[in-house]
Amino acid sequence: MSETTHHPVPAPADSLHAELRTLIASSRQRLAGAVNAELTRLYWSVGERLRTEVLGGADRAKYGDQLIQRLGDQLAQEFGRGFEAKNLRRMVQFAQAFPQPEIVATLSRQLSWSHFVNLLPLKTEPARQFYASQAATNTWSVRELRHQIDRKAFERTELATLQTHTPVQAEPVVAAHTNPAQVFKDPYFLDFLGLRQGHDEADLEAAILRQLEAFILELGRGFAFVERQKRMVIDGDDFYLDLLFFHRRLRRLVAIELKLGRFKAAHKGQMELYLKWLDKHERQPGEEAPIGLILCAESSREQVELLQMHKDGITVAEYWTELPPKAELEQKLHAALLEARERLARLGVLFGGIG
Repeated sequence: MSETTHHPVPAPADSLHAELRTLIASSRQRLAGAVNAELTRLYWSVGERLRTEVLGGADRAKYGDQLIQRLGDQLAQEFGRGFEAKNLRRMVQFAQAFPQPEIVATLSRQLSWSHFVNLLPLKTEPARQFYASQAATNTWSVRELRHQIDRKAFERTELATLQTHTPVQAEPVVAAHTNPAQVFKDPYFLDFLGLRQGHDEADLEAAILRQLEAFILELGRGFAFVERQKRMVIDGDDFYLDLLFFHRRLRRLVAIELKLGRFKAAHKGQMELYLKWLDKHERQPGEEAPIGLILCAESSREQVELLQMHKDGITVAEYWTELPPKAELEQKLHAALLEARERLARLGVLFGGIG
């Protein structure tokens, strides 16, 4: 008895095309990433070589610029405009700004050369480390990196950490946000809402909804909008939460309350009630306990500190509807530094002189 031969049924042309298209696109993406990483490492190696061999020492620095110009002319003819003198100088800046090759090797797998170019003008190493880490962790595009630099994300994080007496540290390159305290900023810049003097909470909420995409970008990566004016029935009374979000990485609901004036201690009790209700009625299996963000026109630092709200999963932050001038922001940073050092000094922690 002969065995029956089973031939595989040919896949329909459309499904086969879709499968191959996905395969090719995925391979191209991996190839592009590998090429980008190799190019970035090449640019660093060129910059490091020029930095040590051409620009090293006072005597060499006198004619180093002329040599770079000559090398740029020669290399551009052989390998293209990417190696012109102005780009060689940028490679030298790259090697100076990122002197550790192992860090460059890690970052180059996640950031493009254009990312690094936008990091070079930053004046301090902590700022470069902060933005590089955030861009790698949150997969920022070059455009989003520029946006975060323009909106002074590092300075705001530094201001917030000084006010809470916590040192500013860049996150590890491959780290992910797992701590709710790292997700929230203080202050939030809501200048894109275009609010005029005399607005009320309803105006603020309506403006946020009109500019929801920009508001979510200001909140940070991972936030997804769930509901406005979330209704909660407690003891037969209706309560309404201003805004409800979900954070994908933290896997928990985020309740947001908007307040026009200064933070008041009573706001904590209100938020605690909302979080307890959400935990009981809205929390899904596999999710962490809900957390809250109270956005105030002005936060009351001492009240927040005494109430120890972070233990209850509640964060208080200011919102600014206008971007402050650079001098004002620097003044706020300096004032926060003085306040933090004075408080820590009262606890017996010694600091050096204040610059």
